[in-house]
Amino acid sequence: MAPMEYRRLGRTGIKVSVLSYGAWVSFGTQLGNKEVQDIMRSAQEAGVNFWDNAEVYASGQAETLMGQAFK
Repeated sequence: MAPMEYRRLGRTGIKVSVLSYGAWVSFGTQLGNKEVQDIMRSAQEAGVNFWDNAEVYASGQAETLMGQAFK
């Protein structure tokens, strides 16, 4: 597997992965806590540090599950 590429976020000095992981379709409606943790761990191990979420995804369940996985 090729190493993750990163890009600078403007002039902040922060580097974000060129790939992000989004919770829109799957978290809360199709996947539970254990699956979310496994997916996020795999993504992080692959170098992902850019996560997409919003309070409207799965009526807020996606944020809750992602927060629990980060915890």
